[in-house]
Amino acid sequence: MATHRRPKQPSRARVYVFTGAAATAVALTAQVSAHAAPAQPSKDEVKAQVDKLLEEQEQAAEKYNGAKERADQLHKQAEQLQDQVARGQAQLTELATGLAAVAADEYRQGGVDPSMQLMLSTDPDRYLAEASRFEQAANTQADTLKSLKDQQRRLDQQKQEAASVLAELDRSTQTLNDAKTDVQHKLQESQKLLGQLSVADRNAILRGTDDTASRSSGRIDPSTLPAAGGSAATAVKTALDQQGDPYKWAASGPDTFDCSGLMVFAYAKAGVSLPRTSQEQATVGTNVGTDIANAQPGDLVIYHNDRRHVGMYIGNGLVVHAPRAGDVVKTMKADAMPISTIRRV
Repeated sequence: MATHRRPKQPSRARVYVFTGAAATAVALTAQVSAHAAPAQPSKDEVKAQVDKLLEEQEQAAEKYNGAKERADQLHKQAEQLQDQVARGQAQLTELATGLAAVAADEYRQGGVDPSMQLMLSTDPDRYLAEASRFEQAANTQADTLKSLKDQQRRLDQQKQEAASVLAELDRSTQTLNDAKTDVQHKLQESQKLLGQLSVADRNAILRGTDDTASRSSGRIDPSTLPAAGGSAATAVKTALDQQGDPYKWAASGPDTFDCSGLMVFAYAKAGVSLPRTSQEQATVGTNVGTDIANAQPGDLVIYHNDRRHVGMYIGNGLVVHAPRAGDVVKTMKADAMPISTIRRV
């Protein structure tokens, strides 16, 4: 008859081992899950990071604008210098050709001094006439030689200046490309962050609709504003006519703008030429200080310590400006950001 034995019970040590292994597996699973699905950033966290990136993008964009303006100036200067060098070289060649012809003529005459040839002449009248012409020819030859040396000196100087300008143009172009790369990188990073949010939250951050201080006060009718005088009247009207046009970095119209580009476009319509960057615009005209109470329509309001942003005062405590990537030309409270300086153009 078969003997039935009860199954052997696991020892307490084995229970401890199994329990510990299970706990370890749970912990590892939790860690893997944490790495696989990171916590979604909150809207406020994304906004803080995007705001910082867009501020840096605005700085890089203004640096690009400055470098492009300088590169354009250098390119024009280089073209002028190269044209001068070409014309100088042609003049130098012409002078040298003239002297070569004289030297060849003297060689054909056997190298005898023309004055000696005249002295041997048996015709006194011819001698006097030829002597006068010889003196004039000698003077002309000396003047030509002097002109040749002067032209060579000017040509060498122009070549050196052109080489210097072209070298600076190369450096400016490199700065331009670096700034452009920086802008694009900041924009890509901000887009990645914004892609984690809903469309509504994304638009709220870009358009500033969740920020009471910078919220657009809606499309402004110029007839509701205090009148501006002179060129400022045209500039204010032009800037307000652009309300709703998209922000685009490095753009100065006619359909897209960055902050300083809007100022350039508006004042150009009034016949006033402004420098391209907000930093340069912070030095034009008359300094009105930083108190918005002293501002008049048409004044440029420069913001932040690094002067990276600019808007145009339009009256009633408002400015019109091109805010940042993803936004449009609109108005805001003039004191919504720290004012660096106010300039009357």
